[in-house]
Amino acid sequence: MRAVLLTRHGGPDALEYREDVPDPEPGPGEVRIRVRAAALNNTDLWTREGAYGAPDDPDAVHGWRREAFVFPRIQGADVAGGIDAVGPGVPATRIGERVLVDPMLYDGDERALVDTDYLGSERDGGFAELVTVPAANAHAVRSDLDDAELASLPTAATTAMRMLGRAGLAAGETVLVTGASGGVGSAAVQIAKDRGAVVVAVAGAAKHEAIRALGADVVVDREADLLGALHAAGIDSVDVVADVVAGPSFGALLRALAPLGRYVVAGAIAGPVVETDLRTIYLRQLTVVGSSFGTHADFAAVVDLAARGALRPLVAGRYPLAELGRAQADFVAKGFVGKLVVLP
Repeated sequence: MRAVLLTRHGGPDALEYREDVPDPEPGPGEVRIRVRAAALNNTDLWTREGAYGAPDDPDAVHGWRREAFVFPRIQGADVAGGIDAVGPGVPATRIGERVLVDPMLYDGDERALVDTDYLGSERDGGFAELVTVPAANAHAVRSDLDDAELASLPTAATTAMRMLGRAGLAAGETVLVTGASGGVGSAAVQIAKDRGAVVVAVAGAAKHEAIRALGADVVVDREADLLGALHAAGIDSVDVVADVVAGPSFGALLRALAPLGRYVVAGAIAGPVVETDLRTIYLRQLTVVGSSFGTHADFAAVVDLAARGALRPLVAGRYPLAELGRAQADFVAKGFVGKLVVLP
């Protein structure tokens, strides 16, 4: 089959497009999927670069589990396609199903997420013509969304669902969403609106109109003084910050929170090592929450939201498999709203 292999940590030249990769065969309890679309995530870039560090060394070169990574690997966590073969123990009637893949490969409760396998990281993923996954992770879907739209949902929207759940966002509260033009941020805006929250989104000026179209009540420019921009919009404080940016804005994000406010973080695209005044946290009795990926229940909730039209996937670009490197370069440039998708 055709596939793109990640051969080492490094730049785009670490990706190798090949047309002679052996077809995978489904094992017991597994299905094989002919991939019709596979979306990009920031995890793909950070894994390729080895940018996750280690608990005792933030500059260590590792994958997301912060340990040595196994090469070669086919990346691509977010897969939409059709089942074309099944392994022992899986009914043959599943052949032909249109499916969307839950990329979190764990058993047990939510604590297993901390050490879970992730499709495209600990197991070969969807930047290929074929991929195998446990049968339970391949969810049959009946949807008017096309394959690229479906593929844009699993990691980003499930991460957003998990973040807002971890923060306990309730109807009537105000949430500030950073990185609102990205996959996680744009999903968080829509999920928060579905929960009845007031949404303040942070994004580049060229993307404000698109973010408002998703339902954001207020859009703040990412280059503006955050607290000043909030006050100008008539917002003294927010109940929840859902952050995927971090970096230099971390301190201001905490100061934007009301007393007893909650800060939840699931990414650090502007820098993972931050500084703040701890007195802001303890004197205002803030809660700081870490969140990563999402549970099987979060994934099911995302599928339900999409099915009833409350979550609109945004596909900003579609690329042939051989141009995955170009897709990743465009991803880094951030000149888009939503998701970029490869079509094997």
